[in-house]
Amino acid sequence: MRDRVKVGLVALVLSMGLTVSACTSFDYASSAYRGGDFATALRLYRPRAEQGDADAQHNVGFMYQQGQGVPQDDAEAVRWYRKAAEQGYAPAENNLGHMYATGQGVPQDYAEAVRWYRRAAEQGEATAQYNLGGMYATGQGVPQDDAEAARWHRKAADQGHVRAQSDLGFAYANGRGVPQDDAEAMKWFRKAADQGDADAQTALGVMYATGHGVPRDYAAAARWYRKAADQGDAYAQNAVGGMYATGRGVPHDDAEAIKWYRKAAEQGHAPAQSSLGFMYATGRGGPQDYAEAARWLHEAANQGDAYSQSFLGVMYATGQGVPQDYVQAHKWFSLAAARFTASETEDREAAIMNRDRVAAMMTAAQVAEAQQLAREWKPK
Repeated sequence: MRDRVKVGLVALVLSMGLTVSACTSFDYASSAYRGGDFATALRLYRPRAEQGDADAQHNVGFMYQQGQGVPQDDAEAVRWYRKAAEQGYAPAENNLGHMYATGQGVPQDYAEAVRWYRRAAEQGEATAQYNLGGMYATGQGVPQDDAEAARWHRKAADQGHVRAQSDLGFAYANGRGVPQDDAEAMKWFRKAADQGDADAQTALGVMYATGHGVPRDYAAAARWYRKAADQGDAYAQNAVGGMYATGRGVPHDDAEAIKWYRKAAEQGHAPAQSSLGFMYATGRGGPQDYAEAARWLHEAANQGDAYSQSFLGVMYATGQGVPQDYVQAHKWFSLAAARFTASETEDREAAIMNRDRVAAMMTAAQVAEAQQLAREWKPK
């Protein structure tokens, strides 16, 4: 569903946290670590690490990477991870793979990252299975292979790895590496969403709102969107704003819509910036304020949002919220006309018509200037 919902990036993940041995010194070290006494924890781990204990080597490496009890030092983290990884210790193999994948402490080397991820993944390390799947999904260090990505993500998902569950849901929603199956996508999204994954919660919101895999249910959509929005997910915040603006799944409330649009808009989410500009321009949810409308529409238009570009053209043509400027109006109408999709024919034709109306009131030099500005424009 990434294609139908939103684009997500594969995130490489460390095997986080320290491992704990039954040894008493490890108990003391772990207790010190949990209490934030990193210096004591490191003092207790280091002798065991120097004696070749893989658990301790991994833990010392992790503390160097995080800068806990010692100055942060990726190269030293790599050195300790490698000692443990060469003994076949799966969490260290995964973390060493992560260091190669991200170029921390070693030159970036995707093939080497894959090698270490695979060693850990074949031992059943869920985080490594997820990371290896991500490498196949992006084609880093291995030929791009959606089916292989899904296979490794399933192994991790079956162990409860939340990001793997979410990514497997997207694979089924979009038919990437597996047959397209909305019901199967729902199953994996729900597993991840129940663990608090914001992407999966947003995806569930979309599926309930659109009726993919489940009967359409705006109230359920609003609940899932809200869970993700409360975690700061901009896409979900914009969706919650839209639910309040339309009264779908929640009582109609323009003031509440503005609140959620603003949260997403302040994160740079162009559709929310566009919607917020519209609310100010029309006086919905508060006093009409053309200047504030123009401010938010500029933010979205500068990212390439066609609706905002067309709306800005109207504002420059009429002098609402901005000084009247036919050159700017012509530029924004031209940009909007070029960016509306094939399915947005009416919007595109309206932008062209408005551009031509403005052009009729301009000199040839002004039209040439507007055309030059449109050609030179680039998204910010």
